[in-house]
Amino acid sequence: MPPLEVLQFPDPRLKEVSVPVSDVDDALRALADEMLAVMYDEPGIGLAAPQVGHAIRLVVMDTDWSDEGQDKDPAVILNPEIIEREGKVGWEEGCLSVPDFTAEVERSAHIVVRYQDLDGKEVTEEVSGLRAVCFQHEIDHLDGVLFIDRISRLRRSMYVKRRKKQLRQEEEPASLGS
Repeated sequence: MPPLEVLQFPDPRLKEVSVPVSDVDDALRALADEMLAVMYDEPGIGLAAPQVGHAIRLVVMDTDWSDEGQDKDPAVILNPEIIEREGKVGWEEGCLSVPDFTAEVERSAHIVVRYQDLDGKEVTEEVSGLRAVCFQHEIDHLDGVLFIDRISRLRRSMYVKRRKKQLRQEEEPASLGS
């Protein structure tokens, strides 16, 4: 199997709604392991399966980790759903699938999320802060939503224009000179 590659905006696969995971098997465990390796390598604190071309409700996260040497505490999350929301918080977000851009996004300050782990055990977790923001960001990916869909139309259109220009420049053949 070829190594996983993070899809980048405007790849249309990022807009697909993911299907629930029904069976935990060796292939799913291998995908989760590969996703964790990609997440740490990029580096990031969360990665959803749609970002690597798999339209399933699988997320990997490690909100305590940074590339400055902290211990890793990875979580593999299947079929997450937010069952309660409270309050509002603005958070500066970035995304491995939205290169070279960050923006403040309004999120729920506190959430209760329900999901399954790799053993099929149901987990209910009450979270706030970075972990709550990360859950909301990654669940958005599972629903075909990018964080740039949650910012002002003006900021989003400016990014889209810049990204299209960047992609055109990457596609232009290098000029041949002496």
